[in-house]
Amino acid sequence: MDPLSQFLLAILFFHSSEYILAAAIHGMSNVNVKSLLVSKEYVLAMVFALLEYFFELLLFPGLKEHLWVSNLGLAMLVVGEIVRKLAIVTAGRSFTHLIRVYHEDHHKLVTSGVYAFVRHPSYCGFLIWSVGTQIMLCNPIATVGFAVVVWRFFVARIPYEEYFLRQFFGADYEEYARRVPSGVPFVM
Repeated sequence: MDPLSQFLLAILFFHSSEYILAAAIHGMSNVNVKSLLVSKEYVLAMVFALLEYFFELLLFPGLKEHLWVSNLGLAMLVVGEIVRKLAIVTAGRSFTHLIRVYHEDHHKLVTSGVYAFVRHPSYCGFLIWSVGTQIMLCNPIATVGFAVVVWRFFVARIPYEEYFLRQFFGADYEEYARRVPSGVPFVM
């Protein structure tokens, strides 16, 4: 299968599985289109990635013939997908796509499974997945762009989320955060 087909299948699988997992964990009545995790910025990034792919395929076809690079990206994509889905399944009802600002009774501090290694495995997995999609396409510009944009998104999101986690779980979260890295480079 060519990298473009793999890319399109990866996007389809990522978003449909996010939706299905959200529905299975939280019930269909609690799932909406936001569970697909598609934003205007995300669509623009994917359109840019496709434009880069076709532009380079047309003008620099040799750039797209590095099978080992494409396979490295595919491996990253698979690893990122597995890490993210393990995070969702491990956290169960404590996992939501939107940051909780109020503590609910079923919201527990999860520190086992993949959470024993990184505090934010779903973010770590998404970062690996998204960059992997671009490496798989041998898109040098989009690879750097996706890495920077996704990393910057998490630089803002993780401290915001952790503010509430500290409010909800206090000293337990403080101790957990001291011993387990965030999972996103250079984000404490």
